Amino acid sequence: MTISSPLEAPAATGVNPALKFGLLGLGLLGLIAAPWLGAYPVFLMKFLCFALFACAFNLLLGYTGLLSFGHAAFFGGAAYFTGHAAKEWGLTPELAILVGAAGAAALGLIIGFLAIRRQGIYFAMITLALSQMFYFICLRSPFTKGEDGLQGVPRGKLFGVIDLAPSLNMYYFVLAVFVLGLLIIWRFVNSPFGMILRAIRENEPRAVSLGYDVARYKLIAFVMSAALTGLAGGVKALVFQFATLTDVTWQMSGEVILMTLLGGIGTLIGPILGAGVVVTLQNYFATSQFPVTILTGAVFMICVLLFRRGIVGEFYASRLGARLGFDLRR
Repeated sequence: MTISSPLEAPAATGVNPALKFGLLGLGLLGLIAAPWLGAYPVFLMKFLCFALFACAFNLLLGYTGLLSFGHAAFFGGAAYFTGHAAKEWGLTPELAILVGAAGAAALGLIIGFLAIRRQGIYFAMITLALSQMFYFICLRSPFTKGEDGLQGVPRGKLFGVIDLAPSLNMYYFVLAVFVLGLLIIWRFVNSPFGMILRAIRENEPRAVSLGYDVARYKLIAFVMSAALTGLAGGVKALVFQFATLTDVTWQMSGEVILMTLLGGIGTLIGPILGAGVVVTLQNYFATSQFPVTILTGAVFMICVLLFRRGIVGEFYASRLGARLGFDLRR
């Protein structure tokens, strides 16, 4: 079955492998060298956490065609699970993060099982409603410390050996988790399973007629997206050493949607770029009197009006992108 879409993943266009891996290698070298070039490690770690969050969300929206308004539940829920496991149970950071990711996956299984029964705006509203229910559970539960949040989360020692208290050590651990998450997503979307997800996104009735169990594939994609989102949320809890209600609010779900649409849905690099733009704006205007939400809203409006495919998507569709082999299928 031939699938044609303006949101097709760049991997399907036959881009020059040497160019592709060369660019990825340069990007990775840049991230490795960034702390030594004057970049603030905490800012970089925040960017990597949200970049992974956006990539995980894009797995559901860009490749499956499901718009979720409730991904903050997995992001913030994993932060709480990870923080509790590290602080109360005394687990090492890698085990605490796995607890957070597993908790997010379980939460995704419950929410996904209920939400995939509907499509379109009804699916989005169900995810939003269930996410808000989880928010109120976090607000009232002693487990999360309510409005005070879970504070004093220890970073611990990686595998019981490497102390993550120094920011530089923590940064390279976050970078390793980010690269691992990105590799999982890349392998997922470039597998036969990923092609089935694209088929469902493009023409669900036709996928059903071909004999695919669409509900099962949607649920697996939803749980995978939730688990990877939980991976990002768990790492963020260790970076900042706390988990608060901010991470489970509907505004957080809106931010990740903005990041993904700004960079370009259905592309692997787009959500990373979108996350970089939003986090940079938030960090730069954090100490100013100018409301950053107005600026991000203006940037989003400009993107919708001028870059409907997102920044990376428009580049792939341009003549230069086509010459380099990155053009998207129309």
